[in-house]
Amino acid sequence: MSTCYTILVAQLDQETLRSLARRYLWWRSPAEAASTPRRVFAQVMDIGDYEDVQRLAHAVGDDVLRDVLTHAEAGQFRPRSWAYWHYRLGLCRPQDPVPPPPARHIPH
Repeated sequence: MSTCYTILVAQLDQETLRSLARRYLWWRSPAEAASTPRRVFAQVMDIGDYEDVQRLAHAVGDDVLRDVLTHAEAGQFRPRSWAYWHYRLGLCRPQDPVPPPPARHIPH
């Protein structure tokens, strides 16, 4: 985990994290989900409504969102969200193609 990510997540209001965890990782308890903030952030970035995405971006900043995107696991982002965040966070210029998302590799 990057130092920037660790510091900013430690400063994040835990109620905000639990609230987002409860809404976007509904299959886990809020406490369990909040123990994996990067997963919560990725889920909000992928399926969050406008208000929650803005709340997350304001709370953690673009550096943390870049960290979440660059450390994403296979299947965490749908193609549309993957492309949006690459452009939104300046990881791709408008004329450049978006890199492929992480993929699972199943041995033969």
